[in-house]
Amino acid sequence: MKVLVLTSGGDAPGMNKFLTEVYKKCKDLYFAYAGFTGLVNGEIYPFKDVFDARLTNCAGSMIKSSRCPEFKQARVFNKALKNAKDFDVVIILGGNGSEKGAKRLYENGVNTIFVPGTIDNDVDDCSYSIGFSTAVKEGVYTVENTMPSIVAFNNACLFEVMGRESAEICKTVAKQVDADYIVADKPDYEELKNVVLKRYIKNESACIIVRENICPIDEMAKKLNELLGMDIVKTQIVGRTQRGGAPTAEELSMAKKYAQEVCHCINSKVFGVRILADKEYKIVTKEFK
Repeated sequence: MKVLVLTSGGDAPGMNKFLTEVYKKCKDLYFAYAGFTGLVNGEIYPFKDVFDARLTNCAGSMIKSSRCPEFKQARVFNKALKNAKDFDVVIILGGNGSEKGAKRLYENGVNTIFVPGTIDNDVDDCSYSIGFSTAVKEGVYTVENTMPSIVAFNNACLFEVMGRESAEICKTVAKQVDADYIVADKPDYEELKNVVLKRYIKNESACIIVRENICPIDEMAKKLNELLGMDIVKTQIVGRTQRGGAPTAEELSMAKKYAQEVCHCINSKVFGVRILADKEYKIVTKEFK
């Protein structure tokens, strides 16, 4: 069976493990270079040409990834559709946007299988997407290795973590580091000021976890310092280390489970499905909504 795989949207730790496990079972495997962009442009090559076993347990994607908003355009989509129909099945690994692309291809005659691969962990009906465990680990690492310096100066710190519009990373990191406060939506500056002051008067330091895309974190710190009348609130952006950190053991295990279920679906000729994780992290198969 001729199989095509692509990784779309943001890269996520664990993608390479998934790709390697699929390749073990599907030797006639091809890839679209940089996700939907490669599918549109016909940049499709044998997976064996880029496979590197040394990258299996590394972050990133050995077949590259990209965002392709123009995929929504009929003219662009039709180019991708024509190329996709050269394959018996197309595996698409990515987030919500990638899932929509997979569904659209399926509705137009392509046997697709969607797998959630996004650090944001925000795919509908899915409790775990590839990349999440590592993203949390890197967030925790940054907080734990920054706070000693913050404490030494009796300052407070706002830590911005990734997640786009989802607060999953923010809440999980905050829980693991026992943060003083979480900013997952519009900030309440009066409450934030009180949190910082309460710690400050005890000669302690506040640790506050902030979801990205709320407002520039430097502006948040500036406003807080103005309210406090002191320059004690510092900032730390965790950033792309959350995508590039070494995958956790849990990450590698979940990536392998996803790959095994994909191969089972291919062998059973079950297509037009989403491979998801339930609340117990058991891998389940559901049709597109």
